[in-house]
Amino acid sequence: MRILIADTQPKVRFALQVLLQRQPDLEVVGEAIDAESLLEEVETACPDVVLLGWELPGMDMDCLVPSLRESCPGIVIIALSGRLEAHRAASKLGVDAFVSKSSPPDQLLAAITRCGCSGQTQPAAEAALTSGGRPDKAQPDENQT
Repeated sequence: MRILIADTQPKVRFALQVLLQRQPDLEVVGEAIDAESLLEEVETACPDVVLLGWELPGMDMDCLVPSLRESCPGIVIIALSGRLEAHRAASKLGVDAFVSKSSPPDQLLAAITRCGCSGQTQPAAEAALTSGGRPDKAQPDENQT
């Protein structure tokens, strides 16, 4: 699966790059630090999956998400944020999954595999991703950054 990483934080991009490079069936095809570079990378690489840092600057998400889908139909968008309240906004815009940046790496890999293979998310599994693996705790945490 071809993956593009879009996040403003260099440490996050590096950690994702290291994690994904260890997976034999995943290939990182590019990185972006803002909406403009993300759209350029998507046009060029047309990845299977975009890991989208929800706080990416340069364009409102309500414009960016549809632009990504238009540029590369069938693309899977997985939103990443340290703020669990971003999950609601991401869901409203139709992203395929949401993973908290504080979740264990295996949950991100599970989301990539599930969404990349099926193109759909399952509500119970998505709730587990947003709650650090505990579906009963999938409520937004106002103190999380």
